[in-house]
Amino acid sequence: MAKSKFSIGPAALVAAAFIGPGTVTVATKAGANFGFSLLWALLFSILATMILQEMTARLGVIGQKGLGQSIRELIKNPALKAISIILVVSAIIIGNAAYEGGNIAGATLGVQAVWDYPDFAGLDLAALIIGVIAFFVLLTGSYKLIEKVLIAVVLLMSVAFLVTFVLTKPDFGELFSGLLVPSLPDSATLTVIALIGTTVVPYNLFLHSSSAKKKWKTAEGLKQARQDIYISIPLGGLISIAIVSTAASAFFGTQLEVNSAADMAKSIEPAFGDLAQYMIALGLFSAGISSAITAPLASAYALTGLLNIPENLRSNKFRAIWMVILVVGVTVASLGLKPVSVIWFAQIANGLLLPIIASFLLWAMNQGFLGQYKNTLWQNLLGFLVVIVAFVLGAKSLLSAFKLL
Repeated sequence: MAKSKFSIGPAALVAAAFIGPGTVTVATKAGANFGFSLLWALLFSILATMILQEMTARLGVIGQKGLGQSIRELIKNPALKAISIILVVSAIIIGNAAYEGGNIAGATLGVQAVWDYPDFAGLDLAALIIGVIAFFVLLTGSYKLIEKVLIAVVLLMSVAFLVTFVLTKPDFGELFSGLLVPSLPDSATLTVIALIGTTVVPYNLFLHSSSAKKKWKTAEGLKQARQDIYISIPLGGLISIAIVSTAASAFFGTQLEVNSAADMAKSIEPAFGDLAQYMIALGLFSAGISSAITAPLASAYALTGLLNIPENLRSNKFRAIWMVILVVGVTVASLGLKPVSVIWFAQIANGLLLPIIASFLLWAMNQGFLGQYKNTLWQNLLGFLVVIVAFVLGAKSLLSAFKLL
């Protein structure tokens, strides 16, 4: 038998999805406000992501099922099935539309930090450019092209943020201490929740299972799928770590107020030069494109599976779903609307959805259709740990959204 050739694939889409401008902003604030001390939370979130995404890859490759399809098939009680589908569909539409708007708005702020461009017919030009790029990439209906574009975007983000990281000359002793020794400074709890919550996201579980199913059709592909996870997800984590470290090196302990990556782009130039400023803006713009493509795509995969619609990227129903998410996101960002209220809804949606979807995934991974590839005891224990953390994260997210935390 010929040896299978390894290639980066669906896990790169997951990395592209979780490294959006929202993640960049959270990582920037974490570094500026708490230095290197919260890097351990990123390390945990990357490990948790790898555990869950390995399960979704097995579900897609071995079971040849997307997670949405599995949820629909596993729940036999008609009333419970209807409630579950309505809950998940509502959360996905609200959550992904809100995150799409917030992420594109975040990307435009980064561009505005280095480029004073005019509006186009009263709309934000950068938001429109990002939206148009995402629209035509998704409109091709070619999974291979979408995958290649997102791999290129992830590599571009890697270069942009790693160059900035090198320019700020971080203290590697403090970096490794923050990475390996957990600590929780005063007022850091919500930032830890945000760091984990922007990495371990429920939409990626739908995206990965469906895209893995498309890429690999036999059990022989599982080795490639796992290699893909072990390279792509840590690379995404490395980008987040680089952003936290850059902000920590440049701003922690100073009097400068940095609330977003756009602030970092503006403030970093005097100390570290034009190159650092432009690299941050380039990284944010790339992150905006990655989010503008993956959020609508994940929504379409999730909803088609749940509603028993064929997962055909060229079908009108599939396209209608991602178009709605993309148009709402670009509209929120390009009209200059403050995304605070929609992000409030997104917090609620994510808080409800993450532990529920993680539990559904764990349930699916113990079903007989997976044969010898269903979860082992250790995989169940690790998955259960992630579900518990997801539940606590979701509860705190909801309390935060309702101003009770």
